[in-house]
Amino acid sequence: MTMDWTVIALLPLLCGLFFQLLDLTCAQSSTITVRDGSKIFYKDWGTGQPIVFSHGAPLSADDWDAQMFFFGTHGFRVVAHDRRGHGRSSQPFNGHDMDTYSDDLATLIEYLNLTNIILIGHSTGGGEITRYMGRHRTKRIAKAVLIASVPPHLAAAVPMQVFDGFRAALLADRSQFYKDTTIPFYGYNRAGANKSQGVIDHFWAQCVQGSKKAHYDEIIALSETDFTADLQRIDRPLLVMQGDDDQVVPFPASGQLQAQLVRNAQLKLYPGFPHGMCTTHADVINNDILAFIQQGQSSQQQQYGRSYQQRPWG
Repeated sequence: MTMDWTVIALLPLLCGLFFQLLDLTCAQSSTITVRDGSKIFYKDWGTGQPIVFSHGAPLSADDWDAQMFFFGTHGFRVVAHDRRGHGRSSQPFNGHDMDTYSDDLATLIEYLNLTNIILIGHSTGGGEITRYMGRHRTKRIAKAVLIASVPPHLAAAVPMQVFDGFRAALLADRSQFYKDTTIPFYGYNRAGANKSQGVIDHFWAQCVQGSKKAHYDEIIALSETDFTADLQRIDRPLLVMQGDDDQVVPFPASGQLQAQLVRNAQLKLYPGFPHGMCTTHADVINNDILAFIQQGQSSQQQQYGRSYQQRPWG
């Protein structure tokens, strides 16, 4: 048999091209292109009723790890994206405002053709989903959850000098600003706090992956946007969750007002919980969200959610 040495010599190159093509295909399967050409990275795990998560500033979809694993293994399809300028998404110079954030989210939801959604937002992500429901309405939404979220209008209740200080610190030393932020974010400056260096490192790693310009503009968006009209348009069951020791988004300026502005909203206030309670108290938060989702469901639907061990992940 004649050996074709040319083919053998080309094998490493061909293998390399194959794996590059495979990587490209995988990357395309986890990004969408939005109106201005920016690419939005997303995770899409599991099968079942979809839960869509929107992260806080200046983090990424990875901040939802504890929730995505919990709900993914409880029979839900879990979807989370990196907001433009964050994580693995594109870093455009412009478009870091709540209207554009909500439009990007709408594009993702429509691309995946999601319906009967449980829509969950934390902090700035709560602003994003509130603007989404006000701007794009709620026909695809079953229920929503706001966790330590920025609506209705932080700048109306918190002195602008606070946000000016955030922007100045970001410009002066972005890396140190993120390290300093983790302490009040997770309540690690409180007596008896269970401080985790891993959590601190994970927070910092997510932050530095994003764009300085995006994070600068985002401080303006999260503080100066007025979401009052958006909240008043919400016509789906809403759960408002917040710790009374939130040092980042004060409860009287946020969760307390959200519960008043949305008809029939449910409020859960957690004594001593910090802003980052989805991480520090994940078990409590996850189970309370699950109970909210299951309100009004039949026992058969609830059993379906619990039989997760027999369900494949897609």
